[in-house]
Order: sequence, then structure tokens, then C-alpha cells
Amino acid sequence: MNLLTATPTSVRQTPTVLIRGTGLLGASIGLGLRADGHQVLLSDPSATAQAIAADIGAGTILEKAPAGTTPEIVIVAAPPEATTVEVAAALVRYPDAVVLDIASTKAEILDGLLNLTEDDDAALTRADLTRYVGTHPMAGREKSGPVAARGELFTSMPWVICPAVDPNTGDQLSAREAVEWAGEVGRRLGATVHHMNPVRHDESVALISHLPQIAASLVASRLQDAPVSALALAGNGLRDVTRIAASDPGLWVQILSSNARPVVEILYGLRQDMERLISTLEEPRAPGGQADIAQLIAEGNSGVTRVPGKHGAPPQSFAVLTVIVDDKPGQIAAVLNDVATVGVNVEDLRMEHSAGHQVGMVELSVLPGRRDELAEAMTEFGWKVVLS
Repeated sequence: MNLLTATPTSVRQTPTVLIRGTGLLGASIGLGLRADGHQVLLSDPSATAQAIAADIGAGTILEKAPAGTTPEIVIVAAPPEATTVEVAAALVRYPDAVVLDIASTKAEILDGLLNLTEDDDAALTRADLTRYVGTHPMAGREKSGPVAARGELFTSMPWVICPAVDPNTGDQLSAREAVEWAGEVGRRLGATVHHMNPVRHDESVALISHLPQIAASLVASRLQDAPVSALALAGNGLRDVTRIAASDPGLWVQILSSNARPVVEILYGLRQDMERLISTLEEPRAPGGQADIAQLIAEGNSGVTRVPGKHGAPPQSFAVLTVIVDDKPGQIAAVLNDVATVGVNVEDLRMEHSAGHQVGMVELSVLPGRRDELAEAMTEFGWKVVLS
């Protein structure tokens, strides 16, 4: 079946999918699509990763598939530096298949494919690129590899579709049907589909993904020689800021290298802010110094209010109450059970242990109009409640 003549909106179909790359994301896609009824084939340069992905049920190893089995969709889940070559190879090897990639940057990959089409010795043509669509599932875990894969990994997460475009004219090169199938893959995995130009995508992830990684890593690097006595005072603020600093250095070398220009443009602005702050703090009580510090923090206040709220809805200010719990099994479940009894929905939840005490603090974010009602009810249930 040629998917460019059979759109997913016309009739429910479950095309055969080949996943090239069986790490965390590739194996998770395999699990999700198999659960949706697709036949999934697996291929990976690492025989071990490929075997683990097959063992956990992500699909069938390509070489072990029945004779004549041909993929109708190929999903390239290779490292960023290998994605262009893998996409090109898939387009040539499977001339009727829609080919997607899931790399975290898009413009450099498209540029590489376009350059291949201009090479007299390359097998690709502009016609091949009608079957190619760049995608980026904005999902992941702190763990890596197929053993960490989850079929539900993409549920409610953004799945960005970046059709190939001609850099000179801006005309879309990806066929409409290929773009529809790219979106349908995301929807069948439970993701929320977004459409973006490749360049705009890279500028966006530089700000909302790559900059936070750099900031987390730079802050965490300051902790290498920190006194143990200082680290003993650490709370959720430090943990929140540095959580993603545990990311894989090898992967981030590739990501930042492939998206260097948009990241650098943001870092120029950050450098100006840092230099401004340093200059102010060198003489914090000089005329205007206090106001400048306040202005910098206020700008952060303004920015954080623009971060979308739950389920991508417009940002909303929630009311917070903190429940003190004993540091023993079952306490969190008991708190949430009592909250459910009251009938209040928890919009967000955070936990923190109290330094030096065998108690913890469960911070509940709820709609402002329900906070006092919940606080009163939880107090009646016997919990110690602190209002923020």
C-alpha cells in the first residue's frame, strides 16, 4: 500500500512500521504502536539494544520478519548526528514508504537532505523528500535505553510535525498525505500534535529545552567542590533547578552542536543579563542598585506566568497548601485519599523532606476557591496543614 494515496483520515488503517533505532524513544514508539494494532519491525546497529527491544514487546527484529514484509512507515530514531544518513538510506531502500525522524533538531537534518539531493552522485531527488517529514516527540525520561521504554511515554506530550520546506521559496516539499500520517502516528501514541516550520522549531526548543539544560548543568557544576555542610541544607529549589543536569553528555554534545546558532543567540541575551546583575551586585547599595535587582526578579516573575498550565491550558495561578506527613509508608496515599474524599482536584503536587526531622511536606496546588475548604477538611481529618 502506498500511503501517499491513502490518508489516515479516510479509513482506519494500521500500516506496518519499521523503527530504525531502539533506544528509549524508538522502543517506546514500538510498544505504543503495537498496542494500537500495528505490525512493528525493529532495526538497530546494536544487536543488544535490538534484542532487548524485541524481548520487551516493542516489535519484531527486521531480519526475523516473514519474507516479503515491507514497511509502509519508517521511523528513524537514530542519534542526531546519524539521522540525516539514516533518513536518506530509508528513503532510497523503501521507495513507497513515508519516512519520519524523531531527532530533537530539524533544520540541520533537512539542510543535509537537501544538500544530498543536489549531489550528482546521491540517489535522493526532490521527489523522495515528498515522503519525508521531520517530527519531534517532546518526551523522555532520566533513564535511557530500551529497558526504560514505556508505551505511554508520549501520552499528552507535544509531538511536533515539521514538514520539509524549500529554504529558498518556503514551499512545502512533504506531501500532504505524508504530513497527515506523521500527525496520525503522534495521535495514536496519545500525543498532542503541533505543526511548525523547521527553523522556528529549532528556535523554540533552544529556548524551552536547550537553555534549561545548559542552565541546570552550569548550576550543578558549581556543586562539584561544594562543602558537604552546604549541600546538607539543599531543598527543593536546588533539586528543581539541577534535576535535568543528570542528562547524557554524549547526547547533548550532538543536540547543542546541531542547534548551536539559535542557542548562542539566546545565550547572548542571557550574558547581558548576567553582566548587568554582576555589575549591580558589585555595588548593590549604589543608587539604583536595589531597583535593578528587583527589576531582574520581576522580569522572571513575568516570564514564568507565561508558561502554559495543566494540559497546555493558559497559565493559571493556583492556591497552595502544605500537609505535614510522617516519613513512613502510606502517608502520601492517605493524604490523596482524604483529598479525594473532599472532592477537590489536585492540579499539582510537590514533596519535600524536612531537614533533620522525620517528617515530610506534601505541597498541594488547587483552585483558589477550594483551598480554604480543603484546608479545613484536612485539618478535621487530623492532618497538620500550613497555608502558603
